[in-house]
Amino acid sequence: MDSRVLGRLRQHELVENEQLKTGHHVSDLPNKAISKQNSTQKVKVLNNYFFRNRDVYISKHDRFADYPTHSHQFLEMNYMLNGSCDQIVDGKEVHLNKGDLLLIDVGCSHSIKKLNEDDLLINLLFRDQSISINLLDDMRRSNSVLYDFLINRVSGSDNSLKYIIFRNNIDNDIQYTMEDIITEYYSKREFSDSIIKSYLSILLTKLVRHYHVPTDQKNPQQKLMVQILKDISTDFRTINLTDLAKKYGYNKNYLSNFIKKEAGKSFSTLVMNQRLIQAHSQITSTTLPISEIIDNIGMKNKTSFYKKYKAYYLMMPGDERK
Repeated sequence: MDSRVLGRLRQHELVENEQLKTGHHVSDLPNKAISKQNSTQKVKVLNNYFFRNRDVYISKHDRFADYPTHSHQFLEMNYMLNGSCDQIVDGKEVHLNKGDLLLIDVGCSHSIKKLNEDDLLINLLFRDQSISINLLDDMRRSNSVLYDFLINRVSGSDNSLKYIIFRNNIDNDIQYTMEDIITEYYSKREFSDSIIKSYLSILLTKLVRHYHVPTDQKNPQQKLMVQILKDISTDFRTINLTDLAKKYGYNKNYLSNFIKKEAGKSFSTLVMNQRLIQAHSQITSTTLPISEIIDNIGMKNKTSFYKKYKAYYLMMPGDERK
């Protein structure tokens, strides 16, 4: 790993210095990053604040104090770059050693015990929409708990598994990919966000390859839902429910109800979300006028686009380019 990045990660942050003195957790998160606390469990919920200007957010976990119980509105990976740590995840004790990776589902609560000087825990945060439908379909032939985990997130289903631990594999393949991601993030070079998104797809695919765990055969309903999601991701500009129903030989109303049941979202919502994802990609990676991007994704009503974009990404399209 790049020695300069590693040296930077070993340095004490201001929060760490304070925690080292007092032994108590010091929060450095703004109020807007925390959603309303659960009135019964008093669990902090971290929201999409972290993704204002990026698709993947990475940070070093602050050492020298216990981190209180919290959950997220996004997916999180905890990677043990050095040393070890203990956590309570979904009510269960979890121990991570160097090279281990913990994947935590949306809404899963966890707390982290105090890290010491040589313990470096890296947090990698990403949203559901960062998961490529095509990537998931490529994974379909591998009966893997990771595939089930990811496809459930995309389809809107609840996971019975709230977290998965991937132990350091013998050839350090996962370690090298994680170190590339970390180095790229902290180096802050041109096109880093695009490169990190590509690395994330590679990382997920490698996890499936290295940690093959058999599961029950996918049922026909899930296979159909995956194919429909692929159709939406490819044909989002012009796709409509009538043609989709004809393609798969179903009644339009039946297919609409099926999608709502399996995905937890209506067909129109799924299409709109895909259009917004494509718009975000063009806004952040090109200099095309916003009006042209709106036309590219198949939308006509500019007012509706701005409203829906703000609701989905928590900022206006123009703010992404500032």
